[in-house]
Amino acid sequence: MPINILMPALSPTMEKGNLAKWLKKEGDHVKAGDILAEIETDKATMEYEAIDEGVIAKILVPEGTADIAVNAPIAVLAAEGEDVKAVVAGAGGEAASAKPAAVAAAASAHPAPSAPPSPKAERQPGPAPAALHPAAPSGRAASAGSPGGVSAANGHGRIFASPLARRLAKVAGLDIARVAGTGPHGRVIAHDVEAAKAGGAALRAPAPAPAAPGVAPVQAPSDDKVRALFEPGSYEVVPHDNMRKIIAQRLVLAKLTIPHFYLTISCTLDKLLSAREDINVTAPKGPDGKPAWKLSVNDFVIKALAMALIKVPEANVTWTESVMLKHKHVDIGVAVAIPGGLITPVVRKAETKSLIAISAEMKDYAARARARKLKPEEYQGGSSAISNLGMYGIEEFAAVINPPHATILAIGSGVERAVVRDGKVAIATQMKVTLSSDHRAVDGVLGAELMGAFRTYIESPTAMLV
Repeated sequence: MPINILMPALSPTMEKGNLAKWLKKEGDHVKAGDILAEIETDKATMEYEAIDEGVIAKILVPEGTADIAVNAPIAVLAAEGEDVKAVVAGAGGEAASAKPAAVAAAASAHPAPSAPPSPKAERQPGPAPAALHPAAPSGRAASAGSPGGVSAANGHGRIFASPLARRLAKVAGLDIARVAGTGPHGRVIAHDVEAAKAGGAALRAPAPAPAAPGVAPVQAPSDDKVRALFEPGSYEVVPHDNMRKIIAQRLVLAKLTIPHFYLTISCTLDKLLSAREDINVTAPKGPDGKPAWKLSVNDFVIKALAMALIKVPEANVTWTESVMLKHKHVDIGVAVAIPGGLITPVVRKAETKSLIAISAEMKDYAARARARKLKPEEYQGGSSAISNLGMYGIEEFAAVINPPHATILAIGSGVERAVVRDGKVAIATQMKVTLSSDHRAVDGVLGAELMGAFRTYIESPTAMLV
């Protein structure tokens, strides 16, 4: 029986993808593990591996096609011993409908009244916002699976879940309706329940409470109402790309579901800047004449936050609706600006790494992030994060928490200021730092303790080296 090769969900935030390049052609024999194609997600360009063996009978979607919905068929694989010609003949209908389906998916963001929806698109469940229903990341293709976090409920509110998954959820006290399914068509399977219990998978956000009687729910103004505020022709219409849509979804979710509070302190940088200069001077030169390392202030900030979270372990946590996850190591996400948005690669076990190792890792992450070559496991998870706008001259700001983090540290620029020392006015380089905390997981006093520990390491950088 022929096997449909489907557009995979290669990241938790992926709803659609672009088929950048086919690495196999029709008639090629493939085996499990072979790289079939390169897929562009909202975050990176990733390789798509086969999990079945057979012959590529028909390519339904040509390379270069954009906005292909997750789980849409992109090719047909003839199984071993199958008549490839018969499979190709049977795939004719698929080929005829695959391209219109991709076009319909692309047009869904900007619908035209005269364009009727594809009948096939109506039958297929569309992907729900990935920020609410994250799918389990995978670098492999699946012949059937969750379309990037498709809801497990149908239009009548029925939850699709296996009997074992329902039983496990009941024993664990989890609401099966809030477990994100990764089985076929969003079906909740036992693995999803176990992941939700362990905190390895996010739960769906609860449905918003209904508005009070007689009170209309708050809604954003429509596109037409916004455009009516501006003179026609005075602006350019720039469609949202996938990355901008996902960033918007996640930020709205974060501000609606996470009770933020903010703490700001000033850290004196003079000793840190001196230590940084001394360490950089000692760097040996490579064959190309360049130093083996060049530490930045941000490298010290990453290490200081990691050490502070080890010193205040109650703040190194993740909130879930049923339990608190208290982490044994510190994994810190670091916001990196890329064209069209940002991505947050994670420095794992940062408390165990030297400043030189952190610096090298971040340089590698930043380069591959801008080339969209990061793997999902390199930018998912973490217990805290850092957003540094100091290099852009920003002195102070507050960042939005990125779930599942409980905190995020916003770093301002180092500025020379007049300070009082021993009753005398002196000049010191100071940096303002603002901690955004999830009040469900980190209380005010706990956040203050974390900030105090962070300042200690920043102002006494040699403490990070012992």
